[in-house]
Amino acid sequence: MINYKSFQRENPHNMYALDVIQKELHEDISRFGRVSFVKKGEVLMRPEECLEHFFVILEGRVKVSQINFENGKEQILYLLSKGDMYDVVSLLDGKLHENVAMALDEVKVLVFPIELFREWIETKPSFNKLFLPYVAKQLRDVENLASELSLYDTTTRLIKLIARNIEEHEGKQTLKLINNLSHEELASLVGTVRKVLNRNLQSLKKQGLIDVKRKEIFIKDSQNLLEHLPEE
Repeated sequence: MINYKSFQRENPHNMYALDVIQKELHEDISRFGRVSFVKKGEVLMRPEECLEHFFVILEGRVKVSQINFENGKEQILYLLSKGDMYDVVSLLDGKLHENVAMALDEVKVLVFPIELFREWIETKPSFNKLFLPYVAKQLRDVENLASELSLYDTTTRLIKLIARNIEEHEGKQTLKLINNLSHEELASLVGTVRKVLNRNLQSLKKQGLIDVKRKEIFIKDSQNLLEHLPEE
């Protein structure tokens, strides 16, 4: 029997990172940090700005994508939420990173000079101990995305996406991180188009595994849903 909890999205490092930044680095925050608000649908920061600034999300969700501007196709690489940091790649290699980070909600971020974060990595053991596992998790997420796009069909990728985002809340199973996303955005998360995604959602609904109402996806039978996944 497959336990859905083994697929759940885990983010302890996110919360710990935010806790360390707020409690242990409060002097640097008060001196160098600033709070910024980004409206839904707006880009958080242009790639050029990510060479100078680094931010930690305090509220809301952000999608990080690669976009083919010639045909409009989008591949969402990952979603960021409270406690996540961006842009790790530019932070580490100092080079321009052509990703697009867009707010899915009203987003509140804490912005720092990027050199301050580099100093923390070099001089703050408490921060450095959590930062490396956080980077490793992002690498694993992108690696998993690449393998799923290559090895699994769309239905399997969709079920995997749902399984990773199931959360327990007051005894109920919810999809907090991916709920209320448009079908275009869900399609971009699993590397397909809206028409194919809708067909897969309706198939899972007919099997009694989920229910779909507008942008809401409700889990009806998580255990049976996971039984549709291949053994790994």
